[in-house]
Amino acid sequence: MIEQFSAEIAQLNLSMPALRLLGTTLALLLIVLVVRALLSKVIRTSIQSTELRRKWLVQTRNGLILVFLLGLVMIWGQELRTLALSIVAIAVAFVVATKELILCFMGSLVKGGARSFDIGDRIQVKDFRGDVIDQNLLATTILEVGPGKLTHQRTGRATVIPNSLFVSEPIINESFTEDYVLHVFTVPFKREDNWQKAQEVLLEVTQAQCQPYLESARKYMRRLGDRRGLEVPMVDPRVSIQVPLAGEIHLVVRYPCRPAQRSAIEQNILAEVFGKHDFLPVAKSAGKVDESSEEQSLD
Repeated sequence: MIEQFSAEIAQLNLSMPALRLLGTTLALLLIVLVVRALLSKVIRTSIQSTELRRKWLVQTRNGLILVFLLGLVMIWGQELRTLALSIVAIAVAFVVATKELILCFMGSLVKGGARSFDIGDRIQVKDFRGDVIDQNLLATTILEVGPGKLTHQRTGRATVIPNSLFVSEPIINESFTEDYVLHVFTVPFKREDNWQKAQEVLLEVTQAQCQPYLESARKYMRRLGDRRGLEVPMVDPRVSIQVPLAGEIHLVVRYPCRPAQRSAIEQNILAEVFGKHDFLPVAKSAGKVDESSEEQSLD
């Protein structure tokens, strides 16, 4: 019995501050209502002009509402601060718990706002590279292309990329020019090899492979440049020289093609060039010719 009575006393002591705050709030409300009634009576009796009387009544009402709100803030200030701290703590916990989801939503907004890519485009994000087949608010699905960054064959694997990567990582869109792309691949040679002949043969074979659609690619690139305000790139096939190391020569082949034909045309060029020609050093080639002539003479 005594314990129950003590618990009721403790509960009453805990509720006393709340009761005092409610009582103070009611007292403030009554004071504001009484003051408004008195001021309204004075305004109606002392001001004869209807427009001026209406103006003073409205201003008095608004002023008393402002006083009442300020009084509420002063009365409930401590409780409001406690409530604000609780809300902030809950918000921080919510953000920490859903950080990845929020980043995924932000990444979706970033890629949508920047129009980084669309379904069917070939993209690369970090080490992930492939053709986009699906995208939503949380993730983007690509069909992997590889292996490596220089090949264009599908591996048969699908990769689901969280959209949070698009917030912090650059996106490479290999299908930016849509109908036609400029494909580039490198053929390495040693310095002593007959790379001059290889350069000529590569250019001839590449021009022959691109001849059926070269004019169409030129027209498309001109339209693309006019539409997007870009400088029109040179579409004609070319073979450039790079010297990455002192003893090496790299021939960089560039040509226009449909996005789906990059790998097929590259393989056709390499098969024709290396299947019909030999690019050994001139001295070795001459030695082979001499050996073959000697064999013929012995026969």
